Amino acid sequence: MLRPADTDVSDLGDRAKVIPAQDPPLQISVQRIPISENRSLGRIIPVCEPTLDGNELRYVKECIESGWISSAGRFIDQFESSFAEKIGVKHAVATTSGTTALQLSLAVLGVGPGDEVILPTFTMIATIHSVTHLGADPVLVDAELNSWTLDVSQVEAKITPRTKAIVAVHIYGYPCDMDELVALGRKHNIPVVEDAAETHGARYKGRMTGSIGRIAAFSFYANKIITTGEGGMVTTDDTELAQLCRTLRDHAFSTERHFWHRFHGYNFRMSNLQAAVGVAQMERWDDLVQKRIDHGRRYIDGLKDLPGLVMPPQSDDRDNVFWMFGLRVEEDKFGVNRDELRRRLAQNAIETRTFFIPMHLQPVFFKMFESERFPVSERLCGEGLYLPSAAVLTDVDIDFICECVANCKN
Repeated sequence: MLRPADTDVSDLGDRAKVIPAQDPPLQISVQRIPISENRSLGRIIPVCEPTLDGNELRYVKECIESGWISSAGRFIDQFESSFAEKIGVKHAVATTSGTTALQLSLAVLGVGPGDEVILPTFTMIATIHSVTHLGADPVLVDAELNSWTLDVSQVEAKITPRTKAIVAVHIYGYPCDMDELVALGRKHNIPVVEDAAETHGARYKGRMTGSIGRIAAFSFYANKIITTGEGGMVTTDDTELAQLCRTLRDHAFSTERHFWHRFHGYNFRMSNLQAAVGVAQMERWDDLVQKRIDHGRRYIDGLKDLPGLVMPPQSDDRDNVFWMFGLRVEEDKFGVNRDELRRRLAQNAIETRTFFIPMHLQPVFFKMFESERFPVSERLCGEGLYLPSAAVLTDVDIDFICECVANCKN
């Protein structure tokens, strides 16, 4: 029988202090709650929720009425072509999730047992699972404190003869430093794979994330800027890699004859139903991306003067689309720590999330990396949270949240 990893928080030693407390219970506040056409009095403000008020229902109904509900139908091709055009690449290949999109990207590059893949420890666990599910060994790199993305200056020292790929994870809507990473990949003949799950619409020096590395993976989970409920997409300019992705995602069926397989394949196919939702979402791409950006700017205006709150990264050459509006809480300046701020916001029906717990502190991977320390990622884990970030938020909602945050300061 499969058994869970036996590592507990107490086994982490001094690192245990950065592990977040359990999520605080949400309470309907007796104080003023934002009221808008989207909200009723006393409604909880969730950390995120999808926006599905376009043609989603109409297109899904078309799938059902036509009978095209599985992995064939007009919406698959339409979603892939529109997404490729928007990102600025030749090919887009739809999959069942962002995780499978990343695993497929690594698989077509030949990643397998005995290989190493470099990735940041500060990421969501799907990134490292995409490596280990292929039998490869993850090699972790710390984050930069200012950008929250992987510290490119540490990557070269991690390269060995077994290194097969480098995964650049764009975090919370902000792109990784791609120029140096791509140059490093060229120097060592190692492909750079973008994990762009959280950066729909973000640009790095004018180029869309997902179009810079050799191959990239996006997620369409329900909380993403563009969603299909579950789903993912591989993007690339490499025709050979794209074709191999299409083959492997469909059990590696051969074009020679049916039920004839020359590769070990996967069932990573997106359904026409999901793609129908994706097509409807693509019709509103610009609006959905811009709302996240507008919300991020309003949050910054409302919170920037509060000592102890470190705003999300921004720079002239990288666009932050604020998939999630993240903050770092410096307890000595703000007066309360991150977990206490979350508890007080929950008392006002405001849901939050903590930053990712780094991979080297996860019970399932701790023993693998027990001797390694990644101080920046541990600090981000201990100080970070994100506020409600859905496109349906109103200015009234955001102003109320900012007011509540300010009232929490001691």
